[in-house]
Amino acid sequence: MSVNRVVLIGRLTRDPELRTTSTGKNVVEFSIAVNKRIKPQDGSPDADFFRIKAWGQTADYVNNYLAKGRLVAVDGRLETRKWTDQNGSNRETVEVVADNVNGLDRPRDGEGGGGGGNYEGGNSGGGQRASRPVSAAPSEDEYDPFADE
Repeated sequence: MSVNRVVLIGRLTRDPELRTTSTGKNVVEFSIAVNKRIKPQDGSPDADFFRIKAWGQTADYVNNYLAKGRLVAVDGRLETRKWTDQNGSNRETVEVVADNVNGLDRPRDGEGGGGGGNYEGGNSGGGQRASRPVSAAPSEDEYDPFADE
């Protein structure tokens, strides 16, 4: 038996980047910073940074409702990728493929999108960049961070 499961809570370090594959599937890439439990005394960063990839409805949710600085919960699995770069060097990366992404905080003024959401993604790759739609933030009376979208 083997298990590959990752659960992270952190803040987006940049706006998500949405692409559409040649087969028409949406994929979004973003990264999050997760604070370390104990702040290092040697001056090293007090957060770990993780690359996240999500597919399908999860990608659409992240693209439409989340932005840099937002607090999110990510539930997924680790995946390694190997490739040869332009210089002929072998490269490898580890990233989290998110099955579910949930917004945990309220958008700041001027940010688009709403609160919670729980969507499952698909799995395939490649594609082109798409623009991020902008939507108005809900009023205080409308916002429910635990509501299903």
